Amino acid sequence: MRPYDIAKPLLFSLPAETANRSVHRLLEAVDGTRVAEAMADRYTVADDRLAVEAFDQTFDNPVGVAAGFDKNATIPGALASLGFGFAEVGGVTAEPQAGNARPRMFRLREDEAIINRMGLNNDGAIVIGERLKNVDAPFPVGVNIAKTEHVGTSEAPDDYRTTYERVAEGGDFFVVNVSCPNSEGFEELQNRDAMEAILSELQDAGAAPLLVKLSPDLPEPAVEDALDLVTELDLDGVVATNTTTERPASLRSPNAVETGGLSGKPIENQATEMVRFVAERVDVPVVGVGGVSTAEGAYRKIRAGASLVQLYTGLVYRGPSIAREINEGLLDLLAEDGFDSAEDAVGVDL
Repeated sequence: MRPYDIAKPLLFSLPAETANRSVHRLLEAVDGTRVAEAMADRYTVADDRLAVEAFDQTFDNPVGVAAGFDKNATIPGALASLGFGFAEVGGVTAEPQAGNARPRMFRLREDEAIINRMGLNNDGAIVIGERLKNVDAPFPVGVNIAKTEHVGTSEAPDDYRTTYERVAEGGDFFVVNVSCPNSEGFEELQNRDAMEAILSELQDAGAAPLLVKLSPDLPEPAVEDALDLVTELDLDGVVATNTTTERPASLRSPNAVETGGLSGKPIENQATEMVRFVAERVDVPVVGVGGVSTAEGAYRKIRAGASLVQLYTGLVYRGPSIAREINEGLLDLLAEDGFDSAEDAVGVDL
């Protein structure tokens, strides 16, 4: 039995957000200590076949932590010790936000899923920007930039720019979040004109490498508009996808009735198909997110066109060894298919 199999019932006896915060505090406590060094020895898979070059960054392995887990950039070093190849912190807004009223995070245990309506709670760009300057993580750290709650669509470009300028020094790449389903006013940001204004403003501010994160709920023409902008503005990458407000008929948990963004296993296939759709239409790296919890699932996204994958919900259900298990499994899958590296497998199913 794995250690997490013993701890999991205790954690799952707590409200989801309370358990999440407890894990954060533990990781904060061990970051930079000999315990973290021991964790790195246990969980890191060091193999050149896993290395990926994307948007001017080198990733020792393609498995990262998605935005939303380390909202305030307090544990990048600890996440590196768990064997991840990168982390995306945030979403970060220009001003601090408390987020929505609790409870706002719900486990769907029967479905290996989570619904959250956190509402982009974070410490704000000034605090997080200062924190990022002092981060000593041995992997790339991306910053997810989002719109401040009270800001309207017309003021959004300036708001995104303000956030970027406050975190610019500490980020290795920047992800424009125009697809959060849990905060006011994001629907209007996903039309072509609004998105172009935001992205152009960030480019004018010098934001690079610059990626955009798309919603799985966008109709196909809207996704194609967004991808046209990726090409026209020469963006550096696409993150596919955010959580979904849709509720698949397969859901069994009583918590499926809760409002918010759904993540985890139920959206895995949808997210993989979105990766494929995006990769067929752009010539930039794609980061695949949604339902990643096994090597096989990560490999399907890589073969569908993802240069990198991210997870969050899988970490909750599978525990701290998930990056090691996925990376070890990827090496086996690559060898079975005769690939010399993870990069060789990117997009082979297109």
